[in-house]
Amino acid sequence: MASKIPPVRVAQAIETARHYLAQLHRKMVPPPVAVLEMINNAWAAQAITAAAQLGIADALANGPQSADELAAAVNADADALRRLLRALIGRGIFKQRRDGRYDLTPLGDTLRSDAEVPMAGWARWLGSPQHREHWSHLVDAIRTGKPVIPELRGKSTFEYLASEPELGEIFNDAMTAGSAMAIGPVIAAYDFSPFSTIVDVGGGHGRLLAEILAATPGARGILFDQPQVVAGAPDVLAEFKVQDRVTVVEGSFFESVPKGGDAYVLKSVIHDWSDDDAVRILRNVRDAAAVGSRVLVMEFVLPEHHREYTGNWVDLEMLLALDAQERSAAEFERLFSRAGFRMTRVVDTASPFHVVEATAI
Repeated sequence: MASKIPPVRVAQAIETARHYLAQLHRKMVPPPVAVLEMINNAWAAQAITAAAQLGIADALANGPQSADELAAAVNADADALRRLLRALIGRGIFKQRRDGRYDLTPLGDTLRSDAEVPMAGWARWLGSPQHREHWSHLVDAIRTGKPVIPELRGKSTFEYLASEPELGEIFNDAMTAGSAMAIGPVIAAYDFSPFSTIVDVGGGHGRLLAEILAATPGARGILFDQPQVVAGAPDVLAEFKVQDRVTVVEGSFFESVPKGGDAYVLKSVIHDWSDDDAVRILRNVRDAAAVGSRVLVMEFVLPEHHREYTGNWVDLEMLLALDAQERSAAEFERLFSRAGFRMTRVVDTASPFHVVEATAI
């Protein structure tokens, strides 16, 4: 996987070029047209969600199909399906051959359920009626500075997801897509070889830890998360053939963290919590870590520039859903200082994620 990842500087240059090309594109039309196009992106997103829900990419995985064949395969009206495909072809999601049959493009291929980075889960999450409803209350979150889900649902976001199993599964699929997008670039950008024992705090089913260990043959790992979460780890660890090098430990990072690691990994954990709760988690890591051990926080790091950046949008998601936020490097440094760490560097990757490294003092 790492071989497909461009060098970080190349990825950053491409992102900068895309930003200025997008600015040029917007300036080539009257401002109302440019704004209309951005507003209409909501329609495009929902059309992609519909394609994911119907399983169109899976149906086309074995080869091109006519509209009638595809409609029968996904249980849809053939004429309505043609209209959906026509719109999505304009965005490069699918294509139509000269003989009239429809086929996948590299973009559409990411919507397959077995894609290397499965974006169908992300589409289904952002396009779910519940998630759309939450975002319809963005103005309330902006006015109050408070998340809207507790007010709407009568419970916290994680309690709400637990009470809605189908939605919770969609959410988990979306998070899997986010992790799959980040893991390869993180492993390509950061050298884990100096560490003999790597503790993945809040590591879920262990996909990140498994891939790190697969790329670092001399290391062992400890996977730490709540019992109902790590129950799904054995299959993932076995898939990457690292089960003999991983100890699975059950627990809550608000109570304690396993000792014995010389590197503690927290991916997409800290951004779920307020500053005080984040410091509480990091202090538990510090209690477990020896002086000189590293903590590696893998998250978005809000930049100083004002170019397009995925983390800015995820920050609004955190505002809507949780009493939490994405953070800048300076904000991470303050958290680490409060918890007994010294931040040493921020490592860029060829993705929107960064590795924020700190040392226990």
